[in-house]
Amino acid sequence: MTTLPLDPAPIRALFPAFAEPSLNGQAFFENAGGSYTSQATLDILDHYYRATKVQPYGVYAASEAAGQAMDRAYKQLAQALNVATDWIHIGPSSSANTYVLGKAFADWLKPGDAIIVTNQDHEANTGNWRRLAERGMEVREWQVDPETARLSLDSLDTLLDEKVKLVAAPHCSNIVGDINPVAEIAARAHAVGAVLAIDGVSYAPHGLPDLAALGADIYFFSAYKTYGPHQGVMAIRPDLARALPNQGHFFNDAKLRYRLTPAGPDHAQIAATAGIVDYLEQIAALAPASIEGADPFRRAHAAMRAQEVALAAPLLDYLRSRNDLRLIGPADATTRAPTIAVLAKEPGIDIARRLARHGVMASGGNFYAVRLLEALGIDPHNHGVLRLSFVHYTTPEEIQQLISALDTELQ
Repeated sequence: MTTLPLDPAPIRALFPAFAEPSLNGQAFFENAGGSYTSQATLDILDHYYRATKVQPYGVYAASEAAGQAMDRAYKQLAQALNVATDWIHIGPSSSANTYVLGKAFADWLKPGDAIIVTNQDHEANTGNWRRLAERGMEVREWQVDPETARLSLDSLDTLLDEKVKLVAAPHCSNIVGDINPVAEIAARAHAVGAVLAIDGVSYAPHGLPDLAALGADIYFFSAYKTYGPHQGVMAIRPDLARALPNQGHFFNDAKLRYRLTPAGPDHAQIAATAGIVDYLEQIAALAPASIEGADPFRRAHAAMRAQEVALAAPLLDYLRSRNDLRLIGPADATTRAPTIAVLAKEPGIDIARRLARHGVMASGGNFYAVRLLEALGIDPHNHGVLRLSFVHYTTPEEIQQLISALDTELQ
């Protein structure tokens, strides 16, 4: 394996899971379902529950401290994403957040307006938008190539016209792993006056992006998949957030954070999302001088991606060598996230069950991408795929542990 840019040992020391006796020898390959939680996140959560578990934004010291901890999270996330603080909204999950957005857009768009969705997405970024057809909107589907599972910009161009008011697409699919060209999609969407909503859930664990560079109007991801608590983070262009109809209490209409996240906020977990950013700064500090970036977050992003590319290469080489497996998505580690799905002769979950005997934690199924699997000719309910997903804290030894287990169980 190519020399890794990051030493796994100090990285893993930042995660209590790697010191947990019950997880000793267990190689975690289901990170796309939820990553391990960093110590930075747990420290904030623990302190909040111990010292400031009161109503925030009040007039006494503990309440003021609670509010300040929450404000810090919004500020930190905005800094890491390279946007202003008023872009940031935090709700209970990405699925819940997009459900609320769908309700808001239903009252904002007009019958006859068109929206574009893909069949590469997790259902959270397609189902809620498709329901707008019930309100008279035209839904157009940007379809994957059934052989490569990739989305083509040429195909997008055939769907775009002045009727399109919204384009919804993934930064990368939770099965295909192909990193879509968001900046180019944004340019095309904006050229016809459309809003772009990007599902970053499967990309953000591999480095929070520079949203100013991407140009998306809405970008959302799950904090629990980015080393944080179980919350959903949305970045929304402030003028768009103000234009969308208020989905919260009428008396909170002037409070931007409350308009599109109507559920009562989980104060402690919102505060703990700052731990994601604290962790990224730790990664930047561990990165060698050869890793470049304009700020700690761009350096962390570059380091994490370089680490994952080096780790993914031998696994992708191995999978390509097997004639009994179909690799979903590109085989080039540099163009994809290390969320790697394969189609085998038997259901993915059955293989995952056997891999568990070898200390490999993986899973199989449709992963809420039913439309994608159907487009690829794969039965999403009775067969599905085997998904092997990892991040930068995975070790070369765990990659070899996985390959050895696959060798044994796929004979």
